[in-house]
Amino acid sequence: MNDYKEKLALLSDMIAFSVVDGRLHEREYLFLAMIAEELQVDKGDFKNLFHQEEYPAVIKSEFERIQQFYRLALLMHCDGVLHEREHIKIHEIGINMGLNPHAIKRVLKAMEASPTKLISAEFLLEVFQEQLN
Repeated sequence: MNDYKEKLALLSDMIAFSVVDGRLHEREYLFLAMIAEELQVDKGDFKNLFHQEEYPAVIKSEFERIQQFYRLALLMHCDGVLHEREHIKIHEIGINMGLNPHAIKRVLKAMEASPTKLISAEFLLEVFQEQLN
């Protein structure tokens, strides 16, 4: 992902998702800040995203959509509490991204079963690749 505006749009989506349960937990904010740093987004721009309307983003590459879905799933687990609204919203987002609903369920189930809530990149890609065959 090269375009700075795309990076801001991805972060904006993540911020919108982080408050779907009604509040922004400190661990969620720290996770978002870490992603912003990884994407090389200016700290001022990152902070401004919390006060702006959502950027409409269309992620073209399937790999980038899978990556963004996984980031959102990690964000969902950051505060240690899985809210019903988060669970519904992440399914909705995944489907709107054009991801396979069965793959979405498998990934989320695997993350819930994992003590660290992490899954390997290989497993993540394998689940979505299986659905293409």
